Amino acid sequence: MKVISKEKAEAYFRERIRNTVIYLSIWAIVSFGVVLFAERLSSFSINGFPFHYFMGAQGAIVTFILLLFINAIISDRTDKKYGIDDKKGKRFNTGTTVDQ
Repeated sequence: MKVISKEKAEAYFRERIRNTVIYLSIWAIVSFGVVLFAERLSSFSINGFPFHYFMGAQGAIVTFILLLFINAIISDRTDKKYGIDDKKGKRFNTGTTVDQ
């Protein structure tokens, strides 16, 4: 396990929390914002379905999945920025508890 300074750890977690708040805000706007403006958005259509229906049925789920991928990419960059990334290039946990 790596040991990092308290200031670096605080900056790291501050950035991670900020990113999480941004992702949750985007997801909430996409999920609930469409419901709030459903009447106004019904004039638009995608594949013959009203926009608000499409976003409720597919759009919110697709947005959530995209946010998962974006979070993974940005989290890796944040880990590298603060020197917390795995230098050996291992991508999966092997189940061992001792650094090799």
